[in-house]
Amino acid sequence: MTKLTPEQEMQRASRRGFLALGGAAVAGIAGWTWLRSGTPDQNIPPRLRRALEFNQSVTRNVLYRHGNLAPEFPASRIEKLRANGEIGLSDDLDPNWVLKVSSYGGGARELRLDDVKSLPKVEHITELKCIEGWSTIVHWGGARLSDFTAKYTPGSEKAQYVGMETPDGEYYVGIEMASALHPQTLLCYEMNGMPLEEEHGAPLRLVTPVKYGIKHIKRIGTIAYTDAQPRDYWANEGYDYYAGM
Repeated sequence: MTKLTPEQEMQRASRRGFLALGGAAVAGIAGWTWLRSGTPDQNIPPRLRRALEFNQSVTRNVLYRHGNLAPEFPASRIEKLRANGEIGLSDDLDPNWVLKVSSYGGGARELRLDDVKSLPKVEHITELKCIEGWSTIVHWGGARLSDFTAKYTPGSEKAQYVGMETPDGEYYVGIEMASALHPQTLLCYEMNGMPLEEEHGAPLRLVTPVKYGIKHIKRIGTIAYTDAQPRDYWANEGYDYYAGM
């Protein structure tokens, strides 16, 4: 057998590396094509949707229980929350703001901020996690959504979902009832010991530490209890509807 020169050995190794790299690229493209095949569900290919649903099932049935709380932190860990997300906040805050509430099975009413404040005040220092990858420890104050539901829409806890929208209808979220009734889920009117500022959702926003920040709707204008899955802004853009941690 003819012995190859160092230059020939290098050329042979380069060809092998090129072929291996090309094969990996073809396999990667084929795999990505397979994952993306089928009719999208909420802008997500069905195979990726099934993966998200599996993750949701694990989170809801294994990691998450009603009594399991998100970690809470000492006051020394509190940070300034940067303003993030202006959808639904483009208009100036209406001084005559009202909260429109639709009960499960029918019935509607309008409430004021004082109605929410008449409920027991709950405070917790928890971590707001953004789906973009950053997080901040924040001191929240407000009323439990579970207390709000019991007082103002009794029986609505039997619904499957709660849907919320900003007054202009530009931003909207839906959460399943288990998370809505979680003891750390608040209709929040204070942040870090001060009334909410407009850029952070004044006069009332949702805070639910078991969800990513995309579910923490600012400046809530309507709340509706329903068995039909409410529309959700970022789910319509291809993000996971559940958005739980």
